[in-house]
Amino acid sequence: MADTVSDLIVSTLKASGVQRVYGLPGDSLNGFTDALRRDGGIAWGHVRHEEAAAFAAAAEAGVTGRLAVAAGSCGPGNLHLINGLFDAQRSRVPVLAVAAHIPQEQIGSEYFQETHPELLFRECSVYCELASMPEQVPWLLGMAIRAALERSGVAVLVVPGELFLAPAPDGPAAHPIVKTSSHMRPDDSELASAARVLNSAERVAILAGAGCEGAHDEAVALAEALKAPMVHSLRGKEFLEYDNPYDVGLTGLIGYSSGYRAMEHCDALLMLGTDFPYRSFYPQKASVVQVDVRGEHIGRRTPVEVPLVGTVKDTARALLPLLDRRDDDSYLRTMRRHYERVRTRLDRLAEAKPTDSPLHPQHVAATIDRLAARDAAFTADVGTPTVWAARYLRMNGERRLIGSFNHGSMANALPHAIGIQAGHPGRQVIALSGDGGLAMLLGELITLRQLDLPVKVVVFNNSALAFVELEMKAAGVVTYGTGLDNPDFSAQAHAAGLHASRVRRADELEDALQAAFTHDGPALVDVHTERQELSLPPKLTLEQIKGFTLFATRTILSGRGDEIVELTKTNMRQLSLE
Repeated sequence: MADTVSDLIVSTLKASGVQRVYGLPGDSLNGFTDALRRDGGIAWGHVRHEEAAAFAAAAEAGVTGRLAVAAGSCGPGNLHLINGLFDAQRSRVPVLAVAAHIPQEQIGSEYFQETHPELLFRECSVYCELASMPEQVPWLLGMAIRAALERSGVAVLVVPGELFLAPAPDGPAAHPIVKTSSHMRPDDSELASAARVLNSAERVAILAGAGCEGAHDEAVALAEALKAPMVHSLRGKEFLEYDNPYDVGLTGLIGYSSGYRAMEHCDALLMLGTDFPYRSFYPQKASVVQVDVRGEHIGRRTPVEVPLVGTVKDTARALLPLLDRRDDDSYLRTMRRHYERVRTRLDRLAEAKPTDSPLHPQHVAATIDRLAARDAAFTADVGTPTVWAARYLRMNGERRLIGSFNHGSMANALPHAIGIQAGHPGRQVIALSGDGGLAMLLGELITLRQLDLPVKVVVFNNSALAFVELEMKAAGVVTYGTGLDNPDFSAQAHAAGLHASRVRRADELEDALQAAFTHDGPALVDVHTERQELSLPPKLTLEQIKGFTLFATRTILSGRGDEIVELTKTNMRQLSLE
């Protein structure tokens, strides 16, 4: 029987399968953390910044599919959660945030640390409510957990600090709240309409995303029947890239030209579980059939002729018997040959001479891929680490790739890795960190040591916010404010208690990574990489071409012509392989 409201919360979380709570303690949260201590059944994931707590919870939920929990004390404590909670919400993973509040009698008086979390968190949540009395807590907690699980998003329960210590209300014992499982597919008439569109088209392409999780075989079966090249989104990469003879790579800003061309030349596009946001990459005249479990998301990016509301797995199984199986695979073969040329070119860019210094980031990413475990889980910072992860990490059905791919926040890789590693102690977890991202939440290196999490951090250290510089160049802007005067990250990691090394030449890389990957604790490898390496999208618009030209002109006129020389030298390999 629960003695306090906090005991009731803890017993409900434990019954629902929660194994840890990420956060920082604080006076308004003390009743809750004390209940965790007394119960002993849920671990306290002590981080150095609440933003990291929310990121960690998001990654744990993303990999396990189960509810993950973060907590913050009143005012600034729970406000620090908000960026990581936005990431969880936009990644559609089930996270519960316990947001402590100031004493009830002080609400509205501009009390010390007063905010209004029930208002502040509403935009990044599927449920957000304030508990005002003990009797509300079991019901609000249950609704919050159910909302997070069923709607795959963030639920926030706001609890005034003194309420944690209040006697628990009478009621039934804590019971488990777990996600339900249902079959969901469109009706027969809608499926017949989709089949008519796809059967009448000459060239069908498939664009598939994260909604294909658990539906790899069904998606491939559709591609086989339609002889359709399959383009995958970044979040769909881990679910669709492997064992897929129809894959032609990614499209979008960090994609491949093969993926772009497959969609550009199709006359029918089948979208499977994706809300791919970049409108300029969609075909202009193709008929579109879109499958999504969220009907309100259909047609947000491009006009859709046939909307199909359902899971990809159930919808694909129902649609497949209605399709005319094709013999003509000429379109598919053309796009696959294009993909193979692109893949060969990318692999050649990952080659290196032993004396290369600084290192080309493609070589670093390809070496990580080659040395990593078969079931490794990767995280990637937003920016160029995500580009190299997308292009060089190979998925196989066992590996995972987690990032802030929808929210696009810096500093996600390390705290995401914390959440994955905490939930999977024996799994190899590798964070591909940018120097800017790592520096932003550098204190979480101490979290790795304190929680004894054997995360391997590889820093792409190019002394710049490189992706921001690329954006500036494409817009014709002289780069400014993007340089980073970095410390020796390996020395800082060593001081924090991690195994650490620094790599400046290509012939040092493999030994350094091997030593880090086989170390039985947390490790960091600080790799000096090229600042001027370009990661161009598969399609350059006229505006971008003009922008690069204007950037070069303005940079030379500003007296920084040496940067243009260095940019040309660094990327001469790419030009020679075109």
